[in-house]
Amino acid sequence: MQKIMVCIKRVVDYNVRIRVKPDGSGVMLDGVKMSVNPFDEIALEEALRIKERGANIEVVAVSIGVAETQQQLRTALAMGADRAILVQTDLAVEPLTAAQTFLAVAKKENPDVIFLGKQAIDDDANQTGQMLAAIWERPQATYASKVEIAAGKASVTREVDAGLETIEVDLPAVVTVDLRLNEPRYVKLPDIMKAKKKPLDVTSLDALGVSAGVLLKTIKTEPPAQRQKGVMVKDVAELVDVLKKKGLL
Repeated sequence: MQKIMVCIKRVVDYNVRIRVKPDGSGVMLDGVKMSVNPFDEIALEEALRIKERGANIEVVAVSIGVAETQQQLRTALAMGADRAILVQTDLAVEPLTAAQTFLAVAKKENPDVIFLGKQAIDDDANQTGQMLAAIWERPQATYASKVEIAAGKASVTREVDAGLETIEVDLPAVVTVDLRLNEPRYVKLPDIMKAKKKPLDVTSLDALGVSAGVLLKTIKTEPPAQRQKGVMVKDVAELVDVLKKKGLL
């Protein structure tokens, strides 16, 4: 294996409290801290660990988004990625367009495996990895909690309802990762400084021959309903009575 491609997405930092625009047209992003999608960060960490186990592997981080997405790619470079590619666009990128874009990059890079997070925390779509594998016509292994690569194959352990399932896929393949796979490393200042010298190429959807189609329409964005005030009860009997009155028993 010679190359791993890791797809990352710029999202609102998971520690930030999401605020909805007054007109309900979306989420407020002005002045909000943005970060690498946590699942994609885990995917990158796994790629780096595979590289550090002694294999002569190049790790390439790829993202799609506005010019500021370079910040998240620089974070990926600081973590240890060898180089980065930004497909710059101001358009909203839907899962199918993202998959088509990553495929176009993959055809140029010829990676042995493509890692992605199983989903992004902004839309929770959980579609891009599966779509990418389908249009690339390569095997996929999703929800990975353990990955072992050897002899042109990937052995992936994934959590299912009945317990753990281990599957084996031929490379090249698409692997989407789950939270339990690893814990991403902390980026240190010297690594941030070194990342500034690593190559970060910028291209566009047009240059890759990808058209950003619009298949989804957001009707309205609403904040979650406020939680009702809790009720204190003296004993189990009173708890059961309250639940019955609320129609929960």
